[in-house]
Amino acid sequence: MNYKNTYIQKIGMLTICSSLLVMSACKKSFLDVDPQAKQPAVTFWKTADDATAAVNSIYGNLRNWANTAFPALAIESIGSDEAEKGSSPNDSSYMNEYDQFTASSTTIQLNGFWEGQYQNINLCNQVLDNVPGISMDASLKARYLAEAKFIRAYSYFRLVRAFGDIPLRLNVPKDPSEFNIPRTPKAQVYAAIEKDLDEAAAVLPQSYPSADLGRATKGAALALHAKVAMYLKKWDQVLSLTNTVMTLGYDLYPNFEQGFRLNHENNIESIFEIQCELLLNNKDASNSQYSQVQGARGNTPDTGWGFNVPTAALESAYEAGDVRRDATILYRGETTPEGDAISNTADNPMYNQKAYVPFNKIITGFNQGADQNVRVMRFAEVLLMNAEAANEQGNTTLALTSLNRVRARARGGVTGVVPDVTTTDKETLRQAIWKERFVELAMESDRYFDVIRQGRAATVFGPKGWKAGKNEVWPIPSQEIEKSAGTITQNPGY
Repeated sequence: MNYKNTYIQKIGMLTICSSLLVMSACKKSFLDVDPQAKQPAVTFWKTADDATAAVNSIYGNLRNWANTAFPALAIESIGSDEAEKGSSPNDSSYMNEYDQFTASSTTIQLNGFWEGQYQNINLCNQVLDNVPGISMDASLKARYLAEAKFIRAYSYFRLVRAFGDIPLRLNVPKDPSEFNIPRTPKAQVYAAIEKDLDEAAAVLPQSYPSADLGRATKGAALALHAKVAMYLKKWDQVLSLTNTVMTLGYDLYPNFEQGFRLNHENNIESIFEIQCELLLNNKDASNSQYSQVQGARGNTPDTGWGFNVPTAALESAYEAGDVRRDATILYRGETTPEGDAISNTADNPMYNQKAYVPFNKIITGFNQGADQNVRVMRFAEVLLMNAEAANEQGNTTLALTSLNRVRARARGGVTGVVPDVTTTDKETLRQAIWKERFVELAMESDRYFDVIRQGRAATVFGPKGWKAGKNEVWPIPSQEIEKSAGTITQNPGY
């Protein structure tokens, strides 16, 4: 059977594979399940438990290789000026093609990113098509549908900013004629994303009890919608949405470095995290490689592969006394706040400390850092979106208040460093906010597309080979074009 447009699961089947998660009251609300189970649709989509398993499989898929490891880092991080390939020179050298903008439609990992997002979307569409017909508690059903809409919107946002026009699927194909569809104009894709997020925010709760910690919330839907609106330059909408999120009880976690450690996951600053877990009795389900691929290479103990490393440009962007530099950049030869010594002969001079997992959390036989959550959105970004929107709307007072709230934490309690921004000039303040996004959100896969949406990519990335009129988007994977027999077309310049 030819599975068009990466709908790789057979119609009428929900595959409950190694990514399936079932929420319970354990550490990260995960229940150990048989990673090989498959259940035909004739016996599935019958009960509330089926709905729960289906929705949780969506969350499970978010932590897989395509979503958080090489494909995601290639598309969303390595092209920026804050990151480069890292590792040893000859290991996966094709990753340099993303850094140097020589990637073609056949470059390794490109198709993996595309497939990973459409796998997420497929799981969401299965829930949205089938759960409405299940007899179950009405409020729980509505919440499950809202969760699926949120994650579908998240995956479509990742796709549309990476590729521009893309096939838009809002239902599981019902017959062969619906498999092969063309690219949808990106404006329509963005409209669908906004609709999903509006509908999700109207239903999702503000918070959850501990058993469901990590699920999508109202704040997550509103914050992601604000980010989408920011890319569309809908500044009044960005301002309104972020103002609302700022009333929902979020705050900045006081210690920037500790906010990224395992024992502080899902903290008061967290708006949405991809939930990861190391299950001692289920290695197949302990499948996150987010930390493994970025851990210090050549270290003892073995802490990872050393890819996606910080650049000198990022290091020099921090002001004197900014605690975020040492919390973001893991240096060769340093001793971490947790007491771990990074070898002074590690392969690279710097690594991503936000992906670092303390050595005593690494268990032999499992991916290094398999239980490190991936921070997708933090309250700090909401404040910076609020500042940018307020500045664009002429509200300098609010812009400075939100911006300086982020900068205050960066002082680490030391006076006289990282001073408040005081300018009231719109352009100067805009540049200050953009700079703050650079250092605050560094190594969180934001910088690359952020610079493009700001219209500065030719200046910032030009020295690396970035060309206007081409590199605003990546090439459509050749495999997708071939599978579609030309129905899916290529982006200009590729």
